[in-house]
Amino acid sequence: MKAVPVPGIAGAWLFEPTPHADARGFFSRTFDREVVASVGIDPDGFAQDSLSRSVKGVIRGMHLRSGAGEAKLVRCSYGEVFDVVVDLRPDSPTFRNTEYFQLSGDTQVSVYVPAGCAHGFQALTDPADVSYRIDRPHDPSEDVTIAFDDPDLAIPWPLPVTLTSDRDRRAPALAEVLKTLR
Repeated sequence: MKAVPVPGIAGAWLFEPTPHADARGFFSRTFDREVVASVGIDPDGFAQDSLSRSVKGVIRGMHLRSGAGEAKLVRCSYGEVFDVVVDLRPDSPTFRNTEYFQLSGDTQVSVYVPAGCAHGFQALTDPADVSYRIDRPHDPSEDVTIAFDDPDLAIPWPLPVTLTSDRDRRAPALAEVLKTLR
């Protein structure tokens, strides 16, 4: 497994495993504490693992946490997603930068999303399973959502949107959210 810095988001990393394939399929290490620690991330700092399953076209996001924020390690374990990270840390040298990734069950690449960054994805397959490893227990009172279709973000979602949650549909614009985060 190797760690690759994400140039557009300070502190974000891609973790690229080395799958071992044969006639049976493949085996892949999806987390390696030594590799994670080698880039300054505390591997023991993760508190919860979660899994979402989405049908093709679903958008989940754009989400982040208020307060101390929430760092997460995100991986598409089955299917494929178009993954988005937006840096919303005012003191970051990459503030308001956006990066896009294709995450898939075939590659098992993970993206580390630093606390203070918004995250979301669109399922490109039916289904798409996304695993999240987060650094602190989930607290719904700290949920922050930004409109996934905000023109200021201009995210080029690759498919027509099939479904979103009520929370995502009613989310405020980025400009409104930035006022509350500062």
